[in-house]
Amino acid sequence: MSKQLLISLPILLVFIYLCTSTVAQSPAQAPSAQAKAHAPTAHAPSAQAKAQPAVQPPIEVPLVQAPPHKALTGPTNVTKILEKAGGFSVFIRILKSTQVINQVETELNNSNNALTIFAPTNDAFSGLKPGLLNSLSIEQKVQLLEYHFLPAFVPISSFQTVSNPVRTQASDTYEYPLNITTTGSIVNISTGIVNTTISGTVYTDNQLAIYKVDRVLLPLGVFAPRPRPPAPAPAAGVKKPNKDESPFSPVAAVDASAGVSFTRNGMVSIGVAFAAAVFVWSQF
Repeated sequence: MSKQLLISLPILLVFIYLCTSTVAQSPAQAPSAQAKAHAPTAHAPSAQAKAQPAVQPPIEVPLVQAPPHKALTGPTNVTKILEKAGGFSVFIRILKSTQVINQVETELNNSNNALTIFAPTNDAFSGLKPGLLNSLSIEQKVQLLEYHFLPAFVPISSFQTVSNPVRTQASDTYEYPLNITTTGSIVNISTGIVNTTISGTVYTDNQLAIYKVDRVLLPLGVFAPRPRPPAPAPAAGVKKPNKDESPFSPVAAVDASAGVSFTRNGMVSIGVAFAAAVFVWSQF
């Protein structure tokens, strides 16, 4: 009997040790339902990550830094600025082929004129309908380019106070309207055909500002011309002049002096009647 107890005792101790080890390890191996509910999943992005804005504010740090002393470093070269920034080769090619770039740089360097340029990227031109640029005449290409120029230096912060429609280097604001509005720090541009935003600053030196836009600004005057509104009708009660009637014609003279003539004729008639009465009275 004692031998059986001695044999069973070690077995019992081993069994108790194994049970204790299993209970101690079970919480680590089996996480609770509460822990599973709060554990993030790899395929479920957080709400904060989904709430990113669709349009980013423009980058105000210029891609090309202006020289510290522009007057000592030579004239402004818009082509070199765009080439150094990169991504504007199509815009540069059209500026050169139309010779608009010569006019722009002459105005900047031979006078105190200021200029703001909206420079479309290569991707912006790639987004146009195939063959659209080739279908334009030289005059239309010039108008398209000048539509991207404002005849003034406009800092990025001053777009909040511009008056719409904004005047460009193209024709009048009826055929070539351009509206610029701001939403916070975002600068929105609308042509009536295209809506885009300024995505960054390419260059600024207090005389010239170049901003990057991700779409080509298509003006109504080239791509959707509209008839001009009719001239206002003449005011009521105003006599329409006869093209065959001179202001010095006899008809006009009679019309102008009708009242005077009537008065004069009346006085003559009274005078004749008085003379006749005197003559008759003298006969008696």
